[in-house]
Amino acid sequence: MKKLSTITILSFISLIAIFGISCNKSSDSGVTVPTISTYSVISGVTTTAAQAYAAVTGYGGATLTANGLCWSSTNQTPTISDTKSSSSVDTIFFSANLTSLTPNTTYYVRAYATNSAGTGYGNVVKFKTNSATFAITATVSTFAGNANGGGFVNGTGVNAQFHNPQGICTDAQGNMYVADSYNNVIRKITAAGVTTTYAGTGTLGYLDGPAATAQFYAPKGVAADAQGNIYVADMGNNMIRKISAAGVVTTLAGKGSAGYADGTGADAVFKSPAGLAVDASGNIYVADQGTNTIRKVTSAGVVTTLAGAAASGQVDATTNTDARFSSPSGVTVDASGNVYVADLANHAIRKVTSAGVTTTIIGNPILSKVVPSPSGIYVDASGNLFITDASGQVMEINVTTNIIYSLAGVAGTSGFANGTNINALFNGPQALTLDSQGNIYVVDYYNNMIRKIVVTTQQ
Repeated sequence: MKKLSTITILSFISLIAIFGISCNKSSDSGVTVPTISTYSVISGVTTTAAQAYAAVTGYGGATLTANGLCWSSTNQTPTISDTKSSSSVDTIFFSANLTSLTPNTTYYVRAYATNSAGTGYGNVVKFKTNSATFAITATVSTFAGNANGGGFVNGTGVNAQFHNPQGICTDAQGNMYVADSYNNVIRKITAAGVTTTYAGTGTLGYLDGPAATAQFYAPKGVAADAQGNIYVADMGNNMIRKISAAGVVTTLAGKGSAGYADGTGADAVFKSPAGLAVDASGNIYVADQGTNTIRKVTSAGVVTTLAGAAASGQVDATTNTDARFSSPSGVTVDASGNVYVADLANHAIRKVTSAGVTTTIIGNPILSKVVPSPSGIYVDASGNLFITDASGQVMEINVTTNIIYSLAGVAGTSGFANGTNINALFNGPQALTLDSQGNIYVVDYYNNMIRKIVVTTQQ
């Protein structure tokens, strides 16, 4: 956690631009109450403790005299008269350890900030402490591939070989498609774990045509639509490619050169497109990593910018071009058309509505330990978010409980081990997907594998 007093004047100005801190001064009264936001996700929940997070968004034209978080199990709109924490008034982002809580009890928490005009409060977040019997068991196994170095071998289960795979998706029949980046191909894995080559020759290049002769260049993201088409973020070629259900590869958008331009087909320009997602109407969403934007591509190849601009940063905004991201890596879209973003360099999970309104669900560059390096993201039918943290873990944000859980692996630890929860190890996990039974499949980049996670919960 950094204090403003330790930041240079130039950095402070940058923080004002990035995070929306403003004087919020009124020409009538001169000073207004400060504005503040409570992040909607709670972490570290046990039977008696939890951790909540907040961001000051406006000082109200006066120096802050206090800020922190307040909480209660009886008052649904807690105030500073309830239990509260105190943080440094020089801090933009802060967290609080909520302690001495009662097991299996619902709590309400929100942030506060005080200046000479009074106290402003953030949104209320509701969560429940664990019961004494609550437990999540995430069992990790190897679904396909092996750790014997990168290779290009088709086969069943551990007999198959991949070379630095990055993207994965699932079709309506339960087949998985993997962007096998260093092999420059798209692989197909059946529900039984049989791996074949779906498109590409293994030779780096660019060529449309039949899947068996088509060429890709370091493909990173893949997504499937309801008609059986597979879309590929062809990162090295700066293009979005389409593999039809009949097995024909075409270029949907992009022209090969790196840059930024909206347009149709070859008139659009991308720079290192990464994660992909497809909505129910067949629109494709692209985490265009090199331009720090989220792009939308219609089935006819019309490209527009949903949110973001070429300048990097972390700015929530009500208009699409005012929002800022920093190296977005993964995207997913829910049934209502909301796009969720793994905002890698901001250490954050962001939400973009279909109208282009961007908010932060959790995380920022200062409070970076909650979601250290989000690389992939997937939303299930209930709206729960599953996240791969490239530093070594797989996480879940449960929208019913507003709690983020670490399912498997250890943040900041790389390796290979099957097992349960923290006994399992990953090495640079990237994208992930779920099957119809709720099992999680993770692209384990440096281990050259696809890992499977079966989650069971005891209440």
